[in-house]
Amino acid sequence: MTTMSPARSFASLGVPAALVAALAATGIAEPFPIQTATLPDSLAGRDLLGRGKTGSGKTLAFAIPLVTRLSVTPQRPRPGSPRALVLVPTRELANQVAATIAPLAASARLRHTVIYGGVGFGNQTAALRSGVDIIIACPGRLEDLIQQGHCRLEKVEITVLDEADHMADMGFLPGVKRLLDRTPAAGQRLLFSATLDKDVKVLIDRYMHDPVTHALDPADSPVEEMTHHLVETAFPEKLAVVTRLAAGHDRSLLFTRTKHGAKKLVKQLGQSGIPAVELHGNLSQNARERNLADFAAGKVKVLVATDIAARGIHVDDIRLVIHVDPPAEHKAFLHRSGRTARAGAEGLVVTVMTPEQRKDVNSMTRAAGIKPILTSAVHAAHPLLGELAGPAAPTRRIAPQTSQARPATSNARSPRPNPAAPTRSAHPNSAGRSRGRHRAR
Repeated sequence: MTTMSPARSFASLGVPAALVAALAATGIAEPFPIQTATLPDSLAGRDLLGRGKTGSGKTLAFAIPLVTRLSVTPQRPRPGSPRALVLVPTRELANQVAATIAPLAASARLRHTVIYGGVGFGNQTAALRSGVDIIIACPGRLEDLIQQGHCRLEKVEITVLDEADHMADMGFLPGVKRLLDRTPAAGQRLLFSATLDKDVKVLIDRYMHDPVTHALDPADSPVEEMTHHLVETAFPEKLAVVTRLAAGHDRSLLFTRTKHGAKKLVKQLGQSGIPAVELHGNLSQNARERNLADFAAGKVKVLVATDIAARGIHVDDIRLVIHVDPPAEHKAFLHRSGRTARAGAEGLVVTVMTPEQRKDVNSMTRAAGIKPILTSAVHAAHPLLGELAGPAAPTRRIAPQTSQARPATSNARSPRPNPAAPTRSAHPNSAGRSRGRHRAR
């Protein structure tokens, strides 16, 4: 098991010159530790288990060997018969992975597409009919397309399972097994995950052949550049406290436990002059993509999300994560928190709790290996909130919570390309990369 590897260049790791140039064109000149550790084995064709915390660069660690393998024996894409399969748990993550693969695939003249639910079948079936080399898919929709006769997996040469532990948590393992059963047993398989235990081990034992393991971080390890605060407040003060925290100029991500809570909080923030957008399962796919694009582009500084975003969002420069509703267990806490302190940047994580929640939150942070800074009896005017929020956004008007002002909304609408259409064009690389240090025991 690898725990650390010295820094090396992509070329010295065996990455073909064309891919090195494609990486350089996206601003990526040096490999991160998980890439340095895994690429020699994955490029050699070995089955591989890669464990690293969120933001460690796992996406490029599998995208590079995937594109390399297909480019060694170029073939004309066959209708409905991809040569590479990447399975992911969420639509957002599918789009993020596709954006990372795109410039590499374009350099090798490979076609790729994304497949997930929540949108119509037409564009996805058309993409498959035209022929694609790589599909990035969520298990449920891919099974539907296979059952309808639009896709076959017997020509798949390399399969990647990304965020395997999250797929297990979401109950996707039966579908993942059915899909893996359709791929050739002799094909290469790469599994990347934050943890390699419990249900994930079932996949390892059943589908992988003498895999090499590279684990760069302890399971569920926190990121070092994060500073964690616990803010305890009475329930009647909670909304005002959250509003004050969200009033800063920097990008912030707020987590609620329910879809209704996310929608309600966006409206309440708008009434206080803080434009915000929501991300949860009740939104259409177009709305989810539009809101995420507006947040990533900086058109809106505040995103309110349920746990659907904890794994699938990779947006740099999120300075502040706020747990409006503390999660139920420490894994969700770490995954949520991992949206900040990315690419070596520092970040703040604030958990807002009531006195009644203190015992559960303390147990959760202990399980996560976190020693947060606790501040009790916090009210909306507490000076700590201003320090945590940072400079206030100059265009925002923070009104009292009793204000009858209409909710502020973002009118900016960016045109969105069809994510299901095959493409050869390059997209910005979005592989989350973070080395991470944390204030933990």
